[in-house]
Amino acid sequence: MQILVKVNPSQKTKFAALPIMANASIFWHDQDPDKQVDAYFDLCYEEDGPCFSWVHHQPIFVNALTAPTDSLPENAIRFNGWNGFLERKIWELGNEHPSHRARAQMVLGTMQQDFVWVPNEPGLVAGRVIAMIINEAYFALGDGVSSKADMDIAMKLGTNYPFGPFEWAEKIGLSKILALLQALEKNNPRYQPAPEMMRELTEQFQQPIS
Repeated sequence: MQILVKVNPSQKTKFAALPIMANASIFWHDQDPDKQVDAYFDLCYEEDGPCFSWVHHQPIFVNALTAPTDSLPENAIRFNGWNGFLERKIWELGNEHPSHRARAQMVLGTMQQDFVWVPNEPGLVAGRVIAMIINEAYFALGDGVSSKADMDIAMKLGTNYPFGPFEWAEKIGLSKILALLQALEKNNPRYQPAPEMMRELTEQFQQPIS
């Protein structure tokens, strides 16, 4: 199984170390962007926009949790490539087209990667859940309920999550969480971002570069 992968430098080592890569030959987009392979992985969609636009039949696995469904090509298989999710034993996949689903299943079957199909919507399932947990934690922080450290500890001890909400936010990137919440808020006001999150992000963007 040959795959062509677009990643940023921090993702490259993690992706290459995934167990499924033992069953695939990896080619990197920055070295051979036009190589024809069996499948394509684009982990930089949210930062750089569409890639592999010339590919129409093979599956393109796209880390596109914030993108509207109608902005993705039919052969795009939405999956969660955020930090902390790529290493999960079971991947969530989103695509509604039977032929593209079948091709994706063949690729991942060869690579021995477990997966589950979920509604092809922004955030998929786990991304939505984590984004809402983080958002609620910021509402609580704004109300003075507790500190970030204490809420992280409470979440890990109380629910056995691997990370607390603020640890998740730092790992994923708070700007990505905000982008997902804003995408979801268009159809459901319950996803409105917490004011404290907005304030913190505004402060981050205003900090001078040293």
